[in-house]
Amino acid sequence: MAEKSDFRVPLVISAAIHIGVIVIVAMGVDFDEKPKVVPQASAPAVQAVVVNQQKVAEHVEKLKAEKREAERKEKARQDELDRQAQEAKLAREREQARIKKLEQERKQKEIETQNAANAAKAAKLKEQQEKEKAAQAEAQRKKKEAERKAAEEAAAKAEAKRKQEEAAAKKAAEERKRKEEAERKRKAEEAARAEQERMMQEALAAEQAALSQVRNKQVVSEVQRYTSMIRATIQRNLVVDESMRGKSCRVFIRLARDGFVTGSETLSGDSVVCRATKAAINKAGRLPVSQEADVYEKLKEINLTVQPQF
Repeated sequence: MAEKSDFRVPLVISAAIHIGVIVIVAMGVDFDEKPKVVPQASAPAVQAVVVNQQKVAEHVEKLKAEKREAERKEKARQDELDRQAQEAKLAREREQARIKKLEQERKQKEIETQNAANAAKAAKLKEQQEKEKAAQAEAQRKKKEAERKAAEEAAAKAEAKRKQEEAAAKKAAEERKRKEEAERKRKAEEAARAEQERMMQEALAAEQAALSQVRNKQVVSEVQRYTSMIRATIQRNLVVDESMRGKSCRVFIRLARDGFVTGSETLSGDSVVCRATKAAINKAGRLPVSQEADVYEKLKEINLTVQPQF
């Protein structure tokens, strides 16, 4: 059965080829010519089948070769696409790195520009201050120069009229000396008052520091005292049993100014002791709290460790 199937395909192909040849020949036949005698084929049918089968095998091999070539070209095309994609990826990464570097350089330049602007602004301000200082110094110098000239002119006039105005000049000198002495005493008194004020300020600051230290100690003592009172209040309301012996619970408590418990939270510890502690806090409702503001500030949110007492 397999052998018949092997011969059937070549025979069909051979028949198709022959029919095609006949059609082509028929289309090229000149019907005006006289029919020629076609010699009968003397080769047996088996030989034609073998020849056609060989052609079919060659054609199949050709198709396989073409398929392999197409696969090779497709693989080459895919490899080229992969290579191009890799190159594009590398180019994109290089471009991203370049953009990142440019951005860093831009930021650095912005920083440098800002620093330069700040420096220029500071330099300009310094220059302006120096100009103002120089202008003040120049004004003072001119003032002193004018005073000096006026004094020289007055001295010259006084010298010219020395004999006539000797008494007046002596009196003026004494008056000037008196004023200078009065000015010196005034400055000395101002300096003494400033020094006294400084010493008083230092003494006051030292006294305030000492008072603050004493108050801090008082606050710490009060906080400790009220913390003990709060713990004692919770202990009084705590329902204990033998299973709690040696166990404890750490809780966070938030208090209002009047001692009302506005919130509590279990932080850690034995679950049974913690439940009993929460119940004791809720039962108490209000806990001892100081009316002093600085003590209350340290008591309004506290962490306590509660351990059942037997």
